[in-house]
Amino acid sequence: MRLAERVKALTPSSTLAITAKAKEMKAAGIDVIGLGAGEPDFNTPQHIIEAAIEAMKQGHTKYTPSGGLPALKDAIIDKFKTDQGLEYKRNEIIVTTGAKHALYTLFQVLLDEGDEVIIPIPYWVSYPEQVKLAGGEPIYLEGKEVNEYKITAEQLRGAVTTKTKAVIINSPSNPTGMLYSKQELEEIANVCLENNILIVSDEIYEKLIYGQHKHTSIAELSPQIKEQTIVINGVSKSHSMTGWRIGYAAGSQTVIKAMTDLASHSTSNPTTVSQYGAIAAYKGTQDPVEEMRTAFEERLNIIYDQLVKIPGFNCLKPQGAFYLFPNVKEAAMKTGFSDVDEFAKALLEEANVAVIPGSGFGSPDNIRLSYATSLDLLESAVNRIDEFVQSKLVTN
Repeated sequence: MRLAERVKALTPSSTLAITAKAKEMKAAGIDVIGLGAGEPDFNTPQHIIEAAIEAMKQGHTKYTPSGGLPALKDAIIDKFKTDQGLEYKRNEIIVTTGAKHALYTLFQVLLDEGDEVIIPIPYWVSYPEQVKLAGGEPIYLEGKEVNEYKITAEQLRGAVTTKTKAVIINSPSNPTGMLYSKQELEEIANVCLENNILIVSDEIYEKLIYGQHKHTSIAELSPQIKEQTIVINGVSKSHSMTGWRIGYAAGSQTVIKAMTDLASHSTSNPTTVSQYGAIAAYKGTQDPVEEMRTAFEERLNIIYDQLVKIPGFNCLKPQGAFYLFPNVKEAAMKTGFSDVDEFAKALLEEANVAVIPGSGFGSPDNIRLSYATSLDLLESAVNRIDEFVQSKLVTN
């Protein structure tokens, strides 16, 4: 059977491919340490689990409105008001089957054939594919390493055409862990206002910020910018609820209505019991969120110092999320590999450490390592990588 051309053009997720290979090796009895995971290694907080169980016991197992439970929308509205000082109404919120589905649905209702979406490099692997599936054209802007992998307003202004529909800003970033400052966001927002460009602000890692850094939502800068921004978020990373699949989008009533109409023909509604869990996540204690954030920061501070000592590894210290994104081109060359993809493949097959090649994020000189695993495993993994590099340096 002939498949649709739009599906044939898809690039498989590099993160899922590496994770699958690592699981296959583990099943064969090989001691693999996986640093590819894009999810916290903590279980969902107990009060959220109990709220979901209670909801099921009370018979909350049927359909809900396509755009989400009113009570969950209210909890999200309260969260925006508390965290960012932003005011939203129910008809400006849609609850989706994960933040990924919020993005997918947004691009489906936003883009016509040939519309351009500016995507900073490095990017999360699904942004370009979702844009292409909606008939849009990804326009890539390289965030230079010297600028902490972030794009500038000048770069954005130079990339704008009459076909530009939107720009994606992911802060903190997956894969880099870097944050846009308030000033940087203001400069980017001004370009968007001047050119009537929608801002898609992916803030899924906003609760995982380290040191003295502070998260700023671009939507909080001014009422005008808020009107031109769709904020994407969810409970997956903040509350360790990746498998519950609850995300949301907030913004223009017109856009949210279109997304809700599309969702009514695709998913019907987000999983009912998961929505009750998300209500508990936002309305209950936030202590588990802080405990997880603190643990990630501790791991980062320890493992970063060890990682940068590996020959040929150059790494900016992340300010958020739970990824390290070192430039390892020098290490790959000095150990005799043709490129970083081959280097990453050898790390898995010879050192039994699974990392994600940066090529999947548009940055072929980098690899992504997740520190969402125990400190013991992280230190063992870094030791293996170091020994692997040192052994190859000796023989080359």
